[in-house]
Amino acid sequence: MLDADFFRRWMAVTAASVDREAERLTALDSPIGDADHGTNLQRGFRAATAALEKEAPDTPGAVLVLAGRQLISTVGGASGPLYGTLLRRTGKALGDAAEVGEEQLAEALRTGVDAVMTLGGAAPGDKTMIDALVPAVEALGDSFTAARAAAEEGALATTPMLARKGRASYLGERSIGHQDPGATSAALLIAGLSEAREAGGE
Repeated sequence: MLDADFFRRWMAVTAASVDREAERLTALDSPIGDADHGTNLQRGFRAATAALEKEAPDTPGAVLVLAGRQLISTVGGASGPLYGTLLRRTGKALGDAAEVGEEQLAEALRTGVDAVMTLGGAAPGDKTMIDALVPAVEALGDSFTAARAAAEEGALATTPMLARKGRASYLGERSIGHQDPGATSAALLIAGLSEAREAGGE
């Protein structure tokens, strides 16, 4: 079972990954976006982990709702509302349980991903974070490791795609040949699940 400590650890390892990869995320964003994806997410996840340390929510759902709220309030551009919605809706779907199972997390995360699709109007194949999140959620029923691999494959698969949503869609065919930064950062978030488990010795 996964408790609040695990979810706080998930946010912390994701923040550390975003810190490490911020320059690469911004470099990916440079040709097809506003060249600020890495720095924006870095600011948001730092704020989220700081808030979690200060407030120490005691349920998995409350951890994700608080982290999502911080992302919405501190991240500029589209990333804040999208990531914030993902975490908040996932947290709300988990409810007030002190511990949740992997199956519950998979179902809750699917609810979060559906909310992101509704908010952003994106579907798989549109060259967005959805291309990493949807296969990850489908694989999460097998294991965190499978979800991580599916998200990373999904992010790589955005390279030959034509962007149909978001800032990159304005470039038309010039968006082809660039890996989507949102899908890449979404893969970091999913990778954080297996890293959080390893860090906790679970």
